[in-house]
Amino acid sequence: MIFNELLILFLYGISIGSFANVLIYRLPRGESPVLPASHCTKCNTPIKFYHNIPVISWFLLKGKCAYCNEKISMRYPIIEFLSGLIAIAVYFKIGLFIETFIVILIFILLLVLSLIDWDFRAVPDSINLLILTFAIFNDINNISNNIENALLFAGGFALLRFYISFFVKREAMGEGDIMVAGTIGAMVGSYVGVFTIFLSALISIIAFIFYRERELPFVPFLSLALFITWLFERDVIILLNNILRV
Repeated sequence: MIFNELLILFLYGISIGSFANVLIYRLPRGESPVLPASHCTKCNTPIKFYHNIPVISWFLLKGKCAYCNEKISMRYPIIEFLSGLIAIAVYFKIGLFIETFIVILIFILLLVLSLIDWDFRAVPDSINLLILTFAIFNDINNISNNIENALLFAGGFALLRFYISFFVKREAMGEGDIMVAGTIGAMVGSYVGVFTIFLSALISIIAFIFYRERELPFVPFLSLALFITWLFERDVIILLNNILRV
């Protein structure tokens, strides 16, 4: 029974991951994510359905287009496989419910947002708002609390943005960061949410050590920190409670 559920969710995850690759490539270029159908970016030949099986097709094609032998980035199967792992991780946290599919979608779309931000230093509002909306409705029993926490964190981040930008004399954070902060509030609440922001800053500092020559986007670190704190939310709460007792 558990194996069947895991298989269903993994297939769901890699399928969404396959579409995630389309979003990552097309949205920053102003292209429709739906039309035209999947095609080689070099020779424009439409891709057959059996050449577009998540993860598997890349290996069967040896990482090349079946028609013009153009190399296909290994990022494609990696994103698909990561999406499958995200689905499994969410299952082990909350089990199999309608909300499970929503939460999986939220984190895969955050992966999309993170990679677009990493490549282009900008994020599409359409995906960001969609994620925030899903986050608000990820728990139908706490929608009002989710809205309240989303507004609290989005507003707090906006205020922080104004202060930091004033002192450093340049734009410190983007609007995309503010919306992701709202998602954090909706997903984990204010208590764990504050720790999530702290963790994202810590991860970004570590990453900066290895990428000194470039200005790093913040959305990937916010997204990763949210995934970690959401997944281990109980442990984070215990940790925070122990720290505050000291």
